[in-house]
Amino acid sequence: MLQVWALDGIPEIAAGTDLVETIAACVGDTLDDGDILVVTSKIVSKAEGRFVTADDREDAITAETVRLVARRTAPSGHVTRIVENRLGIVSAAAGVDASNTPEGTVLLLPEDPDASALALARGLRARLGVQVGVVISDTLGRAWREGQTDHAIGAAGIRVFEDLRGQTDAEGRPLVVTMPAVADEIAGAADLVKGKATRRPVAVVRGRGDLVGPLDLPGARSIVRPAERDMFRQGADEAYADGFAAGVASARAEAADGADFSARSTT
Repeated sequence: MLQVWALDGIPEIAAGTDLVETIAACVGDTLDDGDILVVTSKIVSKAEGRFVTADDREDAITAETVRLVARRTAPSGHVTRIVENRLGIVSAAAGVDASNTPEGTVLLLPEDPDASALALARGLRARLGVQVGVVISDTLGRAWREGQTDHAIGAAGIRVFEDLRGQTDAEGRPLVVTMPAVADEIAGAADLVKGKATRRPVAVVRGRGDLVGPLDLPGARSIVRPAERDMFRQGADEAYADGFAAGVASARAEAADGADFSARSTT
């Protein structure tokens, strides 16, 4: 049976807050081996002091962007950018958050979410004496679907995939590509109880102890699809524009070659 509950009593997090001690104080002796703690990335970023001064959030987004995927301007003039950030995550606004931050500042994602998750998992295991996994979650949109859900952007001590390839289904048919991203599913389940405005940024997921393992398991970065297997590197409008521009350039080059050939053939 899967059980999911949010922790009460997490105080406002400031730069330098010891998250291991803060979380340990809230859970007491209630955790069991195999429990998974899901921690909202915002409090990790706050503890790590990932605030930057930015009167214009767009400047901070640009600084965190390594590749523009799509850009749209709404009738209101608001610009939405879907970008790849330095962590390889494709999302709106590069994960830059301007909510619940001091005036004139924005909050960036953790510098290395997997390393942050590892520090939490190692510290909590040592402090509490239980083998727990840690997922650091952030809210992302999805291509082709409205709305958002939480995904794992950092993980430690947990198998981020449940690889069923090579097994068979209930009818005996071989499973060829089935590999659920269980870290994302755990993050989404935890978000059902954490909420966005209730100051409950940490949740416990119990009942999937089979996913919890050693601290050297691959982190959430392994969920990011490599560029060579990414079939959707650009938005539709951007792909069309690039293809159109390439076609025009090719036509002009052919026309120039033809004109040059005609000029040479008459001399």
